Amino acid sequence: MIIAIDGPAGAGKSSVAQKLASSLGLNYLDTGAIYRALTLEALRDHSDLDDAERLSDMARSMDIQMRYYGRRRPPYRILLNGEDVTRKIRSGEVSVHVSQVSSHKGVRLEMIRKQRRMAEKGGIVVEGRDVGTAVFPEADLKIFLTASLKERALRRYREMKKEGYEVSINSLQQEMVRRDHQDTTRAHNPLKKAHDAMMVDTTDMSVSRVVRSLIKMVKERADTIGEGGA
Repeated sequence: MIIAIDGPAGAGKSSVAQKLASSLGLNYLDTGAIYRALTLEALRDHSDLDDAERLSDMARSMDIQMRYYGRRRPPYRILLNGEDVTRKIRSGEVSVHVSQVSSHKGVRLEMIRKQRRMAEKGGIVVEGRDVGTAVFPEADLKIFLTASLKERALRRYREMKKEGYEVSINSLQQEMVRRDHQDTTRAHNPLKKAHDAMMVDTTDMSVSRVVRSLIKMVKERADTIGEGGA
């Protein structure tokens, strides 16, 4: 199966997708991390982030790998041209500019090709902002996670504090409003719920509770697929 999980920042995509993959013994892919790696490369190169052609060429030529290790923390490593950039792609500077970089049509087309190659064997949980609508529109199960803005900002605050970053909840909330607007209004593959995706509001739900709910959905979908193929 290919399980697609979409949603805005702080909705719980990463935590839920990673635990779901671990629980089901599946592989895992964070498509947002791929865009972050490109953003890091562009910033290092001092590229014009509005130069769609330059960024598309960079996306095409860069060697990006995601290695998933299951129960390790973090459970994956991002390799950019052979360099481990797992922590570097989570910097504040990358976070501020990743929506701008990912808004270009050429960049998104190249990234979708890379993401499809990385998940071509199936048996994977893929998370991002256009997985169910653009990357894998034929995914076996599509989930759209959401949560209140306040809760999403609080989650990101706790996450970044734990990783050693000095941030404020107010600044994170403002950043999320800006990011939500950019992601939902961009011309190419905007963030939106796929028509056949299951909506799950995680505001008052623990990660474990959400994962249990999704495991039930996966099993029901697997049964449906099995019946259809019989």
